[in-house]
Amino acid sequence: MQTVCTTHTFVEKLIMTTNSYIKTIYNAIRITLVLLLVCNFSLAQDALMKSEKPFPLDSLKGYTQTFYYSNGQEERANRIAVFMESAGDYFQKEIKFAPKSKLYILSPLHWEDFAAKPLKDVYGFPHNKDDGNLVIAAEDNDFWRSFLPPMNQLPLPIATAVTNAYGKLDGTVSMMPFFDLLALHELGHSYTSQAGLKMHRYWMNELFVNIMLHTYVAEVQSELLPALETFPNMVVGAGTAEFKYTSLDDFEKLYQTLGMGPKNYGWYQCKLHSASKDIYNSGGKEVLNKLWIALKKHQEDMTDEEFISMLNKEVHPSVANVFSKWNKVD
Repeated sequence: MQTVCTTHTFVEKLIMTTNSYIKTIYNAIRITLVLLLVCNFSLAQDALMKSEKPFPLDSLKGYTQTFYYSNGQEERANRIAVFMESAGDYFQKEIKFAPKSKLYILSPLHWEDFAAKPLKDVYGFPHNKDDGNLVIAAEDNDFWRSFLPPMNQLPLPIATAVTNAYGKLDGTVSMMPFFDLLALHELGHSYTSQAGLKMHRYWMNELFVNIMLHTYVAEVQSELLPALETFPNMVVGAGTAEFKYTSLDDFEKLYQTLGMGPKNYGWYQCKLHSASKDIYNSGGKEVLNKLWIALKKHQEDMTDEEFISMLNKEVHPSVANVFSKWNKVD
């Protein structure tokens, strides 16, 4: 009996010793794994910090919107910001709304980093990258120049208007005064998207922001009208022979992918700018207010006939005419 007890006690001690050893090994492994995870996390953080580039743009202070700009472009960025702030004040009074946005004024060095993917290779193409992020060029560029034929090929009245609106002191011509105004066009998209307007058609999406731009310039800074109107007049006046796509049906089908190409898209924009001028001249600033209210009110889907009828009755015939007379006025 004593022997049995002694053996049992020995076995118990052996089991206890074994369990204690296993527990010690388990704890050691667990501690080692934790240390490895911490070490790997620290190394990953260090690698991430080393791989991240510092933000390459400067920013302006003292404006309601956020303005980023490439090195050396502060003066131009301030000029655009002052224009945008004035427009923001005007629209706050007229339509009682102000969006939040970031505007990137970029040199070629930074264009690819911030432009939308389809436009990374088209320096100078102003665009709304997404809701609230707007991209414009800081320097003159080939895309702008591609719309300008040799001056001696333009009819004399148009050549004179182009020189007066875009002529530089060195005798050359730059489209920059026109494209600078398009910062407000791009901000217009932030207005419509953030306020919840239903645009119904892609052409209306672009027409609306052009009406915004033209209304502000005509009402507040009319000295800029030559810069706003001359370029579209020149492009539309040159006809459509150069462009494969000219119908609104084409525009609706190709809009999302920019399938008509950047320059053909530019022609559509010029035509919509000219339409916006005609709309303002026909109905004044009240058209913008009525269109804002109508597009905010009508969230239902509409056929073309229903949409045009609504524009005729609730906004102004000149807006409906953009669709109904598109192919009749070139």
